[in-house]
Amino acid sequence: MNICYDENVLEELLRLLKLEKIEENIFRGQSQDLGYGNVFGGQVIGQALSAASQTVPGNFHAHSLHGYFMRAGDAAKPIVYTVDCIRDGKSFITRRVVAVQKGRAIFSMAASFHSQEQGFTHQDPMPEIQGPDGIESDVEMARRLSDQIPPAVLEKLLCKKPIEFRVVNPVNPFSPTPRPPEKYVWFRAMDKIPTKDAAVHRYILAYASDFNLMSTSLQPHGKTFWSPDMQVASLDHSMWFHRQFAMDDWLLYVTKSPSACNGRGLNTGSIYTRDKKLVASVAQEGLMRPLN
Repeated sequence: MNICYDENVLEELLRLLKLEKIEENIFRGQSQDLGYGNVFGGQVIGQALSAASQTVPGNFHAHSLHGYFMRAGDAAKPIVYTVDCIRDGKSFITRRVVAVQKGRAIFSMAASFHSQEQGFTHQDPMPEIQGPDGIESDVEMARRLSDQIPPAVLEKLLCKKPIEFRVVNPVNPFSPTPRPPEKYVWFRAMDKIPTKDAAVHRYILAYASDFNLMSTSLQPHGKTFWSPDMQVASLDHSMWFHRQFAMDDWLLYVTKSPSACNGRGLNTGSIYTRDKKLVASVAQEGLMRPLN
């Protein structure tokens, strides 16, 4: 599936993440080609959370997920998701999801769901960061750097996207210089999402959370995904949902990398609404292996 050629790309993304139920607790999702050569990790995370969400009552909402990438996915093939209903409690529900392609597991995830409760509240404050207005979008940056991007990849980067990203402190991916391991990215769905179902907004956020994250650990070393002397891949992904949000309103992704060693980089992220509410936290470790 190529979301670049459908005029309503957000609707196409919603269909991609909704999945087809083919048997009890078994779902099938199509794949999209974003120009990476393999299935984008955020797609598998979002689809796995969607599969798990479809097996729990509507008054339970995902509050955490922990996933491991085991093999690269083929963007030309569909993916089958099997859901193991491990526990159904009064307050918490636990699911395990395995994503299978060509008869082999490519991703596994544990997800926990919680019914609404009252309790203590606190959060880290949102940094004082410039708002999204006037910041160059990822598509505008690709257009500006188009003479440096291979034509096949450029086509994917310039097409209409379901999620718009605006990086406050961007790095030129083809001419990076070392800088501190932190990024600030505003993002939102390109159009209004035609449902207020919290599960839908959460699995779209899970999809979007894999963008702009791992690159943070490459910044101190003057490297990017486009550096030809690097092998870069996500190894795992964890996420915690704290408060309600809307994916069609601006969200700020604050990412940092506290450590890199042994060919791996750790990245953490905090996601805020425009009115400074912390709605989700993310952690991911990735392979960042120099090839020479």
